[in-house]
Amino acid sequence: MLEHELRELLSGVRSGTVDIEKALQRLKDLPFESLGFATVDHHRGLRQGHLETIFCQGKTVGQIREIAARLLERGSNILATRADPEVYQALSELTDDLEYHEPARIVVLKPRPRTVSRGSILVITAGTADIPVAEEAAVTAEAMGNRVERLYDVGVAGIHRLLAFRDRIEAATVVVVVAGMDGALPSVVGGLINKPLIAVPTSVGYGASFGGLAALLTMLNSCANGVVVVNIDNGFGAACCASRIIRLAEGKGD
Repeated sequence: MLEHELRELLSGVRSGTVDIEKALQRLKDLPFESLGFATVDHHRGLRQGHLETIFCQGKTVGQIREIAARLLERGSNILATRADPEVYQALSELTDDLEYHEPARIVVLKPRPRTVSRGSILVITAGTADIPVAEEAAVTAEAMGNRVERLYDVGVAGIHRLLAFRDRIEAATVVVVVAGMDGALPSVVGGLINKPLIAVPTSVGYGASFGGLAALLTMLNSCANGVVVVNIDNGFGAACCASRIIRLAEGKGD
């Protein structure tokens, strides 16, 4: 439950349009509910102002389906990340109101309206191989109600490609840069702009990239100001951070 949803519920009780027993039914399992294998946090949206998220990797399809069912019973909007087609199929049995973003490996249940923020998030990739992680960031940010633009395959191996889009980069409120291999692109972009920049190292690269560790260390050692770094392949975390920056810049909660 998000803050505006709780306000609507309480306003309905006050005006008499919502029955007290119905309101009690919605509130009785707050703030959390134990399923034995999981403790479902029904207060997360209220506390943090964005969709509940199910990280699917490592969970069984049955566990994911049960968590999603309990959240849907409370009217939650849900993201299921690192979701494969089998998870999508199972969740589609719960509701028709969902979207599957295959490159991002994300299922969005009860999608919220897009483009509610004035600011924009620009997601940039160094290469095409970085797109799955970039799409995880972009889709997550869109599901949180942000305006998102994409600029893909403009890495330092052909720096003229990046510079050709400098106006688009400078127009963004927050920039997310996703790169594997040598991980140099965030430093280059960070040297061009005065906006918050969130760097996402990916596990893309040849043997000595060590599964993205080389890119991570490069980004952590960036000489450009204003560059912050999330963990390897963590497009979701980058999107959450970027969304909060947008909300703070616009003076919003949810």
